[in-house]
Amino acid sequence: MSDVKRLQPAVISAHGTPPKQISEFIGLASTGADGLSLALMRSPARWSEPAQVTQFAETTVVIEGTVVLHLDDGESLTVVAGEAVTVPPGVRVRYETPDPAVYVSLCLPAFSPGRLIREHDA
Repeated sequence: MSDVKRLQPAVISAHGTPPKQISEFIGLASTGADGLSLALMRSPARWSEPAQVTQFAETTVVIEGTVVLHLDDGESLTVVAGEAVTVPPGVRVRYETPDPAVYVSLCLPAFSPGRLIREHDA
C-alpha cells in the first residue's frame, strides 16, 4: 500500500488587519508535525500585522503580488512574485502586503504561537 497522502489544510486565524487566510498543509495545527510547517497565505491589499520575533526560521516564497518586510534596523525589503526571502530566528520583522498577495510560508521548526513574541504581546 502506498504512503502517498492527500493533505487537507487547517485554516488558521491570522493576526493583522484586514483578515488574511492561512491554509496550513503541514504543521502543528494540521498534521501535528513539529519539525516544519508549510502554509499557503492569501493576503488582502493593505494587510499588516504587528512586528514579531520568532524562534523559527521563516522562508516566504511569493507567488502573486508583493510582500514587504520591515526590519528592526529601519530597512524595508520588498519581495515580489517569483522571489523568496528567509528570516532567521531572533530577527524582529513586520510583514505587510500593499496589494493582494499569495505566498507560501515554510517555518523550521513548525510555526507555533509559543515560538514567537508579537509586538502587542510584549
